[in-house]
Amino acid sequence: MQTPTKSKLLIELQYASPAIEAALTQQASKNVIKKWVKAATHQGGLLTLRFVNAAEGKKLNLAYRNKDQATNVLTFPYESSKTNVLADIIFCLPIVQNEAKEQGKTLKAHLAHLIVHGCLHAQAYDHQTAKDAKKMESLEVQILEKLGFSNPYLES
Repeated sequence: MQTPTKSKLLIELQYASPAIEAALTQQASKNVIKKWVKAATHQGGLLTLRFVNAAEGKKLNLAYRNKDQATNVLTFPYESSKTNVLADIIFCLPIVQNEAKEQGKTLKAHLAHLIVHGCLHAQAYDHQTAKDAKKMESLEVQILEKLGFSNPYLES
């Protein structure tokens, strides 16, 4: 009997504009972002991370969540199994930047946290109940610590 081989995780990065790409790459290179995704994702498959402006973020949040405002991260999981994940994860960079500033965090640390968070959502983790939130947050903290970031849930 052959052991099943893990399929490769493909990571696609998209940017709504050259300005968003430039702002993002000042914080983290494409390779660093992919490292964060791989640290949070243990299946093969395809994850597309798209970094957008507030207008696109608001449009997507209204269309898919019926909320007329931009949000930091939206995850659209299409498939998640023990061996494969397929999802689009949308990050609204202006919201992420504002949150980092308001929370007294570096943009890089907040971005790493939200990327890990979005990747976990793609793998069917959720925080709708207190029990699920505790499990997801604990996993986020573990992954972020391995990546060299402090617990994002501690007050600064």
